[in-house]
Amino acid sequence: MKKSDNVKAHFEKEAHEFDELILKLIPYYEEMINALISSIPFDSDDSIKVIDLGCGTGTISKSLKEKFKNAHVTCLDLADNMLQMAKIKLNQYKDVEYISGDFYNFGFPEKYEVIISSLALHHLVTDDDKKGFYKKIYNALNQGGVFFNADVVLGSNNYLQHLYIDKWKEFMNKSISMEEIEEKWIPAAEDEDHPAKLVDHLKWLNEIGFRDIDVVWKHYGVAVYGGNK
Repeated sequence: MKKSDNVKAHFEKEAHEFDELILKLIPYYEEMINALISSIPFDSDDSIKVIDLGCGTGTISKSLKEKFKNAHVTCLDLADNMLQMAKIKLNQYKDVEYISGDFYNFGFPEKYEVIISSLALHHLVTDDDKKGFYKKIYNALNQGGVFFNADVVLGSNNYLQHLYIDKWKEFMNKSISMEEIEEKWIPAAEDEDHPAKLVDHLKWLNEIGFRDIDVVWKHYGVAVYGGNK
């Protein structure tokens, strides 16, 4: 079984609990998403093409459509249950399409003004996978387009990484028992997640050719970062 098959099965099972759960697992999730959407440098009336990679239940796409009503949004996710929930969440909006598939193998058949992702790209296993995918994203953007990612990141050294984990546990423990954290969520992250250092992400984006690269929001081990083509 491929690694992506394990992730797919996990998210299919968790889809219906996802929206409630994400607020317990990800520190300041709503603030993080607001930072992501606020970083998109287009006018609210612009007709922009957007793709949301690993769209989950459509929370990010919904926030984007609320701000950019004329945007054409493509929601891509490998879990069909997630896409079904996204369709329900976004049913009041026009110009939204849904694609079931693994973003890693996605061919990007058209160009976009905006490519966004949230809590998805850390599932790419190796650094080379991440760099290669950033290159695909760069090539799929129109000139002047932007890419922003909200995701889990590693600390730059062991001390900081231990701090990030401690702060994450501290946040989760506000609503989840430490027993569940240690027995379920930490092992799940160790098994399914492959984050990289934030400084490495920024370096890779720069090497590929992205401009105006910045970190627009960060809380220990989660960050929003990206750049322009």
